[in-house]
Amino acid sequence: MLTFDTDRLDLRPGMRALDVGCGQGRHTGHLLALGLDVVALDHDEEVLETTRAHVAETEEMFGEAGSAVVMRGNAYALPFDDATFDLVIASEVLEHLHDDETAMRELLRVVKPGGTVVVSVPRFGPELVCWALSKEYHEVSGGHIRIYRRSQLRERLTRAGGQVLDSHHNHGLHSPYWWLKCAVGVNKDDALLPRLYHKLLVWDLMQQPLVTRLAENALTPFIGKSVVLYLRRASDDTAPSSPEVGVAG
Repeated sequence: MLTFDTDRLDLRPGMRALDVGCGQGRHTGHLLALGLDVVALDHDEEVLETTRAHVAETEEMFGEAGSAVVMRGNAYALPFDDATFDLVIASEVLEHLHDDETAMRELLRVVKPGGTVVVSVPRFGPELVCWALSKEYHEVSGGHIRIYRRSQLRERLTRAGGQVLDSHHNHGLHSPYWWLKCAVGVNKDDALLPRLYHKLLVWDLMQQPLVTRLAENALTPFIGKSVVLYLRRASDDTAPSSPEVGVAG
């Protein structure tokens, strides 16, 4: 389940990608399967064990696709030289960080001229409902510390040196699931309604049935769980587009 839309990116085998806050590696695995050379970075070593397992499964499934390095790191001081990557992703990361603008500057620092940075965060409206329903949802160690309006996110990314090129929402089916979780208790994994809804999400992920795809497309503009922004360094505005990566269309 991807948060960003690969059809909006001109991705080709051999490109270098960085997945900041990679979590369990869902984006890393997809990029690896497309033939990219990916660095998956997260601060949580326990989470990275799951990422490594996911990478191993992807490599076994796709054979000689791309390559992947899984490493522990800090979004405030990325351990890479300037202009290292064709694509940099930070999906559902910034809402966890106290100094988000330092992290934004780092994302833009390590992307190549003409390369793309993709950022996603929880959307304001659906996230506000979650916060209203449950303190457990966000008042936990490592939890969400802010809710972004899209205009605020654009402003901060611009101040950090980025130029926003495109944006959209995603995951229209996921907001009701989290509302149910927050309503009954986010840690009550045996609660009936969230458990049944989760089965629906797994069915959608695995089978891609027409009925859920139509529902996703209909709901996303109104209650999509995430907002996704595509950008590059503002200093690259007048430079020729890199032949390696760019926003398609």
